[in-house]
Parts: sequence; C-alpha cells; structure tokens
Amino acid sequence: MSARTTVAPASGPRLFNPTIAGITLRGLLGRRRSLLLIPLPLVLIALSLLVRTGDVTTRDALQVVVTGLGVAVILPLTALIIGTSVLGSEIDDGTIVHILAKPVARREIVLTKYLVAAVVSGLVAGVSLLIAGTIVASVSVGIGFGIAGLIGAFVYSALFVLTSLVIRRAVLVGLAYILLWEGLLGNVLDGTKVLSVQKYVSEFAATFSGSSLVHGPMSLILAIVMSAVLTVGALALAVDRLRSFSMAGETS
Repeated sequence: MSARTTVAPASGPRLFNPTIAGITLRGLLGRRRSLLLIPLPLVLIALSLLVRTGDVTTRDALQVVVTGLGVAVILPLTALIIGTSVLGSEIDDGTIVHILAKPVARREIVLTKYLVAAVVSGLVAGVSLLIAGTIVASVSVGIGFGIAGLIGAFVYSALFVLTSLVIRRAVLVGLAYILLWEGLLGNVLDGTKVLSVQKYVSEFAATFSGSSLVHGPMSLILAIVMSAVLTVGALALAVDRLRSFSMAGETS
C-alpha cells in the first residue's frame, strides 16, 4: 500500500504545523518561480564587489547598491515571489482544497505558510544583504543590514501572503506597491514613509549597524510599531479571508 501524506489535526490551538510546513517548502522549491531567487542575491553580491574595487566612496556604495538595490529591490522582490506562492499558487491550481478538507484551523494554515515564506525570504535576502554590506563597508554594517533584511522579510511576507488571498494578480499588485508606492512616491512624498516597509528596513539597518554611513529615515520606535501593526494586521486579515473559502477554493 502506498503511503499518503496527511495533515494531522491539532489537539489544541496551534500556530505551526510541521506537516503543512514540509509540504509548503517542497512545493515552493519545486516551482519554476523559485528559480528567480537564484540570480537576485548573486547580482547584489557581484555589484558590491564591483563598486568595492572602484573609486566609489563607501557611503555612496552603501546608498546605491546595498540600500538602493538590496533593500529597495532584492528584499521585496524575494518576499513577493515567495509570499505570493505559498498560498496563491495553491489557490490558482485548486490544490488548496486538499488542505482545507483537513480538520486544521485556518489560522494554523496561514501562520505556518507565512512562517515558511518569511524564513526562506529572510535567509535569501538577509544573507545576501549581510554579505553585500560586509563587502562594501564592514562586518558590523553587514550584520546590521542582515538583521534588517530578516525583519523586513517577515513584514513583507505578511503583506504578500494577504495579497495572494485577496487578489488573483497578486504579483502585479505587489510590484506596483514596490515600484510605485515605495520606489516612486516614497522618494517624493515624505508622508508615504509611514507605510513603507523599505523605510522601516533602512531604519533598522541604521540602528543595528551603528554606523554613521547608514542613514535612518525615521525614528526607530515608529519603525518598530508600524512593522508590528502591518504584520499582525495583515495576518489577521489573511486568516479571516481564508475562513471565507469554500471547499471549491473560492470565497463563499
């Protein structure tokens, strides 16, 4: 007899399901979209090596490459690719019904998939930022950017998991947020930084690196509070949204 993978029901309130996590991770690594994760950190590291050997000042290199490319592009794109895949792809192809059919709380499903997305995104983006910051400036600056990237991955992942549950073209909406809201308006309108994860990450990088070379665009308290509000709020809405899904994989 062939063994079937089952998702055991929780004996009580749980926030993480190892079986769902394993299924999610295998599915994530097996999708073609995940291949896009390979060149992103490599490009960041290669450019860091390039500017390090040139005549660019450390401050400018950090601003243009590590912050301008790593924090503003590599980190959110990585979180977008992964965050919209862990639930969005299953909804699109209908395989979400296999998990919804199990006696597992919707909260447990969302939080487990979110944690997988956040950890994978954090490892990919955080490690590449750590390496890039170390190459361009110093180990302490690299560690600061690495920690900031890890925190940012958790915030971005919550937003993009929610987006994948609310909108079918979640990747396009995510790109619009990254390019238009954070990339364009975030550099023109000062008020937009309050709802910009990129600005939170920059503040965390400035704080944890302890270097005057890294500029923090807002207060640390505001960055912490807004990161927590967006993360918890997005996850709460995602759980509520998944509860509205019927067995056919559509909202009821």
